Amino acid sequence: MDELFATLADPANDARGRAAEKEIQRRWSRSGSATIDLLMSWAQQSLAAKDYGRALDFLDQVVMLKPDYAEGWNRRATVFYLQDEYGKALSDIEKVLILEPRHFGALAGIGTIFEELDRKADALAAFEKALAIDPYLEDDVRKSIDQLKPDVEGEQI
Repeated sequence: MDELFATLADPANDARGRAAEKEIQRRWSRSGSATIDLLMSWAQQSLAAKDYGRALDFLDQVVMLKPDYAEGWNRRATVFYLQDEYGKALSDIEKVLILEPRHFGALAGIGTIFEELDRKADALAAFEKALAIDPYLEDDVRKSIDQLKPDVEGEQI
């Protein structure tokens, strides 16, 4: 993984960087357990159907059965966020970052939550940290940074 993160951080080759990003995400999604993978699949189907309660039921099982699987916590944080349960989402993201401190998606999630809570300086810091790890993040992250910077740092003269 260290080699993939080094490739991801190197802006010299866009194609290699994007491929490294996809490979990192693919590796994060692998739980090593057929049962966990099935529960994650069911959770994703429930999430797509906006059946958040059912998705949480599956994800609760995932984090209970495999608490060292960062993506289970990350997916559950997403469901909590969609239910406006920001405290629970942040708690799960904290667990993600303990397991994988370079989880750029979780860092971007923190930024999004802090932005919603009008904690602009914290949101900006989280977005910038995520972008420093993965310079290929979605344009929404860059737009948020551009919008937050003047409020946090003041207008340039």
